[in-house]
Amino acid sequence: MDTCHEVNDIRPSSIRHIVGQSSVVKQVSVALDAAFADARRFDSALLVGPPGVGKSALAAVIAAEMASDFHEVLGQSIKSPADLNALLLAAKPKDVIHIDECHELKKEYQTSLYLAMDKQTLVVLSAAGAPPISLPLADFTLLLSTTDEYCLLQPLRDRMKLLLRFDFYSVEELTTVVVQRAKGLGWDVEETAFPMIAQRARGTPRLALRLLQAARRVCRSQGGQTIKLKHLETACDLEGIDGAGLGPTEQKYLAILAAGPTRLNVIASTLGLPTRTVSQVTEAFLIRAGLVAKDDQGRRQLTQQGREHVQLMSKS
Repeated sequence: MDTCHEVNDIRPSSIRHIVGQSSVVKQVSVALDAAFADARRFDSALLVGPPGVGKSALAAVIAAEMASDFHEVLGQSIKSPADLNALLLAAKPKDVIHIDECHELKKEYQTSLYLAMDKQTLVVLSAAGAPPISLPLADFTLLLSTTDEYCLLQPLRDRMKLLLRFDFYSVEELTTVVVQRAKGLGWDVEETAFPMIAQRARGTPRLALRLLQAARRVCRSQGGQTIKLKHLETACDLEGIDGAGLGPTEQKYLAILAAGPTRLNVIASTLGLPTRTVSQVTEAFLIRAGLVAKDDQGRRQLTQQGREHVQLMSKS
């Protein structure tokens, strides 16, 4: 087998290759079977979940399963009506259009999108004084991915026939993801490295695969052929990532709370970050992992598990 050099050189191409997200996979499998039975396009769907859990990968898989052309854009890249019009007009019957981070779409473009879906027609304004031109649209599938569904207009959300909710992965599922990808890439990996990668990946396949890539980088820099646990540990040391997958910012966050319950604005000021970044990014995993909790006054405090982790940090 030829060895690939980048972890994203291969991606899942079939619904059977998707690890985890069992509820989503079941919904998609049923919708695919129905689409084939009726000889029609796949139903339009809203893909909701945290970053890095495979929404874009599944969108590409749906297009591959339907043997349809795949048109993928970021919501923030649609900056004018012409950008949206070009995207919609390029689609052929049964094609799949995927708008990632669709919550970044301006409200007027969201409105244009659901009106176009309703009428399967695109209304284009012509020269001053001339009547608008109506252009027919192909019967395409629209897939919208977002981390925050409520940033979308309700009429647009309501027009999605499927709601696919993604969640974080277990350590066991992430181990399977990394094993599967390493085999597909033709990389030789020491078995003990796989669960250690999964434990540091914070429930997110994207992070697990990035750690696999980082471990391989260290391995090859030392002239090795087999990725070993020591290569992963070196890669984590270089990035300041501990055994729980916490980076320097999260570790500093926990160290701040070691002094006692602390308000969010004080934490943010000490970290030198906006409060929104701290609440939505930095502390999200810490709370989910049971290391941090909020008291009745909204102050952040360490749990028993969090205190134990801080003790480990002080010994390392």
